[in-house]
Amino acid sequence: MTDGARDEPSRLARRLGLFDAVVIGLGSMIGAGVFAALGPAAAAAGGGLLVGLAVAAVVAYCNATSSAQLAAVYPESGGTYVYGRERLGPFWGYLAGWGFVVGKTASGAAMALTFGTYAAPEWRRPLAVAAVVVLTSVNYRGVRKTARLTQVIVVIVLATLAVVVVAALFGGEAAVARIGPVTGGGAAGILESAGLLFFAFAGYARIATLGEEVVDPARTIPRAIPLALGVTLVVYATVAVAALLAVGPDRLANAPAPLAEAVRSGSLGALAPAVRVGGTVAALGVLVSLIVGVSRTAFAMAADRELPGWLDAVHPVHRVPHRAELAVGALVTALVLVADLRGAIGFSSFAVLTYYAIANASAWTLPPEQRRWPRPLAGLGLVGCAVLAVTLPAESVLTGVGVLGVGAAVWLLRRVRHSRAAPPDA
Repeated sequence: MTDGARDEPSRLARRLGLFDAVVIGLGSMIGAGVFAALGPAAAAAGGGLLVGLAVAAVVAYCNATSSAQLAAVYPESGGTYVYGRERLGPFWGYLAGWGFVVGKTASGAAMALTFGTYAAPEWRRPLAVAAVVVLTSVNYRGVRKTARLTQVIVVIVLATLAVVVVAALFGGEAAVARIGPVTGGGAAGILESAGLLFFAFAGYARIATLGEEVVDPARTIPRAIPLALGVTLVVYATVAVAALLAVGPDRLANAPAPLAEAVRSGSLGALAPAVRVGGTVAALGVLVSLIVGVSRTAFAMAADRELPGWLDAVHPVHRVPHRAELAVGALVTALVLVADLRGAIGFSSFAVLTYYAIANASAWTLPPEQRRWPRPLAGLGLVGCAVLAVTLPAESVLTGVGVLGVGAAVWLLRRVRHSRAAPPDA
């Protein structure tokens, strides 16, 4: 990228620096895996979830490098929707954008329900709806306010996870024997756990979707994505090992709040309520970043008339895509009323793995002078996304294929209609 490209005008205000971008990425990732996906991963692979975590991290790293170098070349809102369109063609860009919007909308519902479950299980749906309304209002006021709120949330969540690690390791119950054989779930179980845990790492996409709001995106985004991913991996690995040592995979799999269960098992069990508080805050952190990321992709797709054109609007004062944000908030609210938490995680993982498969395929086509990482990483990421997607629970795969198929059919029908309506060449 040239300096001129770095200073390319943006319809949205460029207000986010490196620290802000990293924090938004951390807020997108830290919390989702630890508080929502650890239990299903333990059910799939037992102690092998640690291997699954490593597999998910490798695939996530490949995806992160592809996203980072593509974001440097195309510093626009929309993420892989833009990259796929520019590198592979309109259909693949559309499919990536559709997968991101539907998958991350389901993630938003899952995180809202996680908030409600940790805060007060009997009131989980009303509380989830309230959280969506409040956070949509915060995002509406401007992306800098979103970044400041996310900074506070990340600090609280990291402090809570430190409490979990200390209580689990020093509460008197930790033992290596509790982990059990890491191959007990077999290769299929490990890959399924990796696919579920990938749900936790996918938040770095939020950084790339903010391409029009980051200062010097060609430099900032490629630095922010690996930084956020590396910090998240260290946190996840530490917490997962501590929880397995404290209670083992079976209790993690069956507990509604796995980390609270790990703390409650030892002599420091009095700290468990603090973990529940941390779980509510973690879910809020992920939810606020999801609303930001999905709305920016919807905004970019609307600008190209791949979604309804009225979503392509920027607030005259706050300089945010306010109609897209309100639409995303409304969709998440609707899903909260009917969604199943674990099913939403599986479906979201399938849709987002499809999104990143297209990102890796797009990065594969970059010429050598635009690559910042070796080309084989993009190939490994593409294969990894495909393998993890097909090894998710069958219900998640079938639902994902169906929803993506509906999106593809709508795109094709619109293209046929437009081609018939176009006047013949003179």
